[in-house]
Amino acid sequence: MMTVLLVLHLFVTLALIAVVLLQRSEGGGLGIGSSQGMGSFMTGRGTANLLTRTTGVLATLFMVLALAMALLGRGQAQRGSILDLPPGPAIPSAPSAPGAAAPAAPAAPAAPAQPSVPTN
Repeated sequence: MMTVLLVLHLFVTLALIAVVLLQRSEGGGLGIGSSQGMGSFMTGRGTANLLTRTTGVLATLFMVLALAMALLGRGQAQRGSILDLPPGPAIPSAPSAPGAAAPAAPAAPAAPAQPSVPTN
C-alpha cells in the first residue's frame, strides 16, 4: 500500500511542478489563445483559471497523500541515522591455509618531507 501511495505521490509531484512552471509569473497563465498558435482554444483568462484550479487540486492531492503516508508509516519500526551506527570492521583478512604464510599488508605511501609546489 505504501509503495502505491509513494508512486502516486511522485506522479502528483511531477504534475504539480509542471503546472506551476506553465504559469506566468504575473498570473496571466500560459497565454494559449493569443496570437501564438492553437487559434481560439481558450482565452488567456480561461487558461489562467484552468491552471489555477489544476494547481489547487494537485496541491490538495499532494497534501492528502503526504498525510496518508505519514499516518501509514507511523507504526513502522524507527530507523536511526546512518551516523548513529558504529564504524564497521576493517577489511577482513582472507582465511589462510594451515601452514601458509599470511600475505603481507600493503605498505602505506610515504609522506613527502616538504610540500611540493607545482611549476608551470
